[in-house]
Amino acid sequence: MVKRQLSLSIKIFVLALIIFIAACSPTAQTPEPTTLKIAVLPILDALPMYVAQANGYFDSQGIEVEFIPVGSAAERDQVMAAGQADGMINDLVSTLLYNQDSTQIQIVSFARIATPEFPVYRILAAKNSGINNVEDLKGIEIGISEASVIEYTTDRFLEAEGFAPLEIVTIAVPSIGVRMSLLDSGELEAANLPDPLASLAIQGGAVPIVDDSAHPEFGNSLISFRKSVIDANPEAIRGFLAAIERAAEDINADPSEWDELLTEQKLVPAPLIGSYKIPTFPTGSVPSEAQWDDVLAWGLEKGLISQNISYDDSVTTDYLP
Repeated sequence: MVKRQLSLSIKIFVLALIIFIAACSPTAQTPEPTTLKIAVLPILDALPMYVAQANGYFDSQGIEVEFIPVGSAAERDQVMAAGQADGMINDLVSTLLYNQDSTQIQIVSFARIATPEFPVYRILAAKNSGINNVEDLKGIEIGISEASVIEYTTDRFLEAEGFAPLEIVTIAVPSIGVRMSLLDSGELEAANLPDPLASLAIQGGAVPIVDDSAHPEFGNSLISFRKSVIDANPEAIRGFLAAIERAAEDINADPSEWDELLTEQKLVPAPLIGSYKIPTFPTGSVPSEAQWDDVLAWGLEKGLISQNISYDDSVTTDYLP
């Protein structure tokens, strides 16, 4: 009887020990979520990221996303270069500049695209300027930020409308706020502005002349990550994009639902809240090789880069949902 009890006690002890060891084993613990730090400008293009955060879609993918607010593209690039951010919303021109010597970043998805209903970049004329159509822009100084997507779209819009290179005249006004102010006062007769700031300028009397609703192949923004981050965390990048796609589908299904987020994150100017029509957000896509080649040709022509930069090195579809 004593032996039987002792045998039972040993069995219970061994079973308890196995359960304890299993509980302490690292394989039994829930892995720590990967944190991705995203440099974000206060632009509408970031709305799906904020919706994904608010609705818990990043959590469901096992990732944490930390937003790092930046006030300008220059500040964004400084934060990325310093390794303080892992990803960002940017454009094809800035991708060229990042990757001109080696592959520093990769485009993993569109953030926003121009459509016939929703322009991204717009060339506007000042109220009372007398400029009413695209032909009137010949020889007129257009306010832009140089070596940027604003300069690229200005050139391509006007070339598509039949302008010769010498008929396109631009003046550097890097600050969007200053550009808007000078356009509003009439000190600039024309300027290229991103929407929805362009819509605010139109509300103030600016005249829309030409935009990428007529030339959608030129207007877009992108989600890009540092190549080292992608290589180290491929599943986190895949989960990030799956969460973004889910959020974009929510927005597209009911664009009127997001005024609180738009206001909280200052993604749309306050005077437009409630009246501005939220665009359709893209899902599951990246720029085409033809789009890349066009920006590449423009960058070479402008002397911004000195050599070809590979599409396959700079754009990947590997992480799309």
